[in-house]
Amino acid sequence: MKTKILFFFLACVSLNTYAQDEIPVQDKYTAHNKGKFFISWGGNRDSYTKSDVNFRGKDYNFTVADMASHDKPKGYHVDYINPANMTIPQTNFRMGYFINDHYSVAVGWDHMKYVMTQNQTANVTGTINLPADQPGSYYNGVYNNTPVDMSQNGAIEGGYDKGVAQGNPPAFLMYEHTDGLNYINTEVSRHDDISKWFGLPNIDKVQINLTEGVGGGVLYPKTNTTLLGMERHDDFHISGFGVSAKAGINFTFFKHFYLQGELKGGYIDMKDIRTTLSSDDKATQHFLFFQRIVAVGGIFRI
Repeated sequence: MKTKILFFFLACVSLNTYAQDEIPVQDKYTAHNKGKFFISWGGNRDSYTKSDVNFRGKDYNFTVADMASHDKPKGYHVDYINPANMTIPQTNFRMGYFINDHYSVAVGWDHMKYVMTQNQTANVTGTINLPADQPGSYYNGVYNNTPVDMSQNGAIEGGYDKGVAQGNPPAFLMYEHTDGLNYINTEVSRHDDISKWFGLPNIDKVQINLTEGVGGGVLYPKTNTTLLGMERHDDFHISGFGVSAKAGINFTFFKHFYLQGELKGGYIDMKDIRTTLSSDDKATQHFLFFQRIVAVGGIFRI
């Protein structure tokens, strides 16, 4: 009798456990995305193609050919999660909504940094005719694909400002979008669960997804430019537009948390870059960019 009772008890426990483990796929949280919101924060590294940059104003109009540039990484740093300094490193913010199981719409901010490589010699074409009392008049003349040293001539002794005050010529050009090259954009993305490729059942503990998307938006940089010794314009300004495409892989854990890696490339065209305090002065450039992004995020229903 005791044996029959024990057998009955074990059978009930086994059936209950089996019933819990074998939740139908369609009832699992990760099986459907429609109606879910998501939000993420991460960091990036950036590469840029060389570009021709035109600078023009009342007394000058010239183009620097094939300007070389690079990003400005901060490395592994607490600023990425420090609320007071989170916008200082190269970062990515994204918030979106799934309109169905496979497609989402998101808005985001790609905070890249673009720095002209200072120790370069670039060819310059155009004219400079500044008033003789301005330090930058040192560079007055006609340029016809003329090589120009972009190093900080005026900063050689005692720092840039002191060097200029001592009569040294100012740097021909110091140019960067470091606060930053802000690409504010909207993306439409597709998401596909590929967990089964790795032999993982459709469970709520771990899910692997592929994602691809396209986007577009505006460039809102704070450009730091020291041009021919003139005082710089140091404020945010809508300068142009960008378009982009991306592909990535997403690892979702325990239904609501994810780690995502992305490769993202695109085209940026800035036709109205502020360079000095004078509204007559501006620069234009266009180039391709390539981002490598790692982000963490959450996904949930409200």
